[in-house]
Parts: sequence; C-alpha cells; structure tokens
Amino acid sequence: MDRRAFGLSAVASVAVAGCGGPNQVSRFKTYTGPEVTSLVINKGARKIYLLHGQEILRDYKMDLGFAPQGPKRVEGDGKTPEGVYHIDRRNPNSAFHLSLGISYPNAEDLARAAALGKMPGGEIFIHGEPNDKKARKRAGRVPDWTAGCIAVRNEEIEEIYAMVRDGTPIALRA
Repeated sequence: MDRRAFGLSAVASVAVAGCGGPNQVSRFKTYTGPEVTSLVINKGARKIYLLHGQEILRDYKMDLGFAPQGPKRVEGDGKTPEGVYHIDRRNPNSAFHLSLGISYPNAEDLARAAALGKMPGGEIFIHGEPNDKKARKRAGRVPDWTAGCIAVRNEEIEEIYAMVRDGTPIALRA
C-alpha cells in the first residue's frame, strides 16, 4: 500500500471512530479488580453476589422468572433453575442489552425432564432490560417478569459482563 492510500485510510478510520459523538457511552466496560471466582444467586433475597473467594465484590438486586418459587423443571414453567452451573457464553447482541449464559440444563436436569416426558427448557441468562420499548415498560411494572432468566438493570449487566469470565461457577439457591 502506498503512503497516500495509507494516509487516506487512516483519516477515514479516525473519522468513522468519531461518529458516535461525545455523549455516546460504550456498554462494554473494562474491569481490572480482583477476579470474580464465583457467583451466588439467592432467589429468596432477590440478590446476585459476585465473589472473589469468600469476599463479596459486588451485589445486585434482581428479577426472576414469572413463577419464581421452586427450581426449574420443564420448559415454560417460568422458574429460574437451582443448583450449580457455570457461565458458558456471552451475548453482546442480546434482546436484553447484554447477557451471560448459564449452563442449564445439565445432565440431571435433562434426566428429570425426560422422566416427566417433557423438555427441560434452556437459554437461561443473566441479562439487562429489554431493548424493546414496550417490553421494557411492562418489565418495569411487574416483579419477576422473565421466562426464567435473572434480570438486572442495564448499568449493572454492563458491570457484570465486564467482571465475570466464561467458565465462572454460579450457584443458584432458593
């Protein structure tokens, strides 16, 4: 590539990078503190705890599935799982701002649902608020509005997304 073409492409790159404007804040935060070694979800208290060993680094209020009492057993029951899982994926293009996937269902969950002749469900995430304005308005009116996921405010999922790595264990308790 000649110098002129390189210079033009560099100028174009800088111009495009500036298109977001000064008021646009990235939802992708950085985190340089202690490693999050586990998450604990206390369904009864409606709290998420991010831990480094035994030390609580952060805690957040949360909403759950529309039928929060008891563990998730089958698809469509509106319950949030209980048990030990891990963060197995992340979705930067979530319909709920950002999201972190939970490894539900595990082998036990699959067997339990099969014994009932049902599917266990899946796609359980920790996520933010709905991107859709109508859905966000509804979620703001009712507690425990998800289909079984764990929901926090958008600012909070941005922080959680930055702090928690794939593979981090997560204990979901009643």
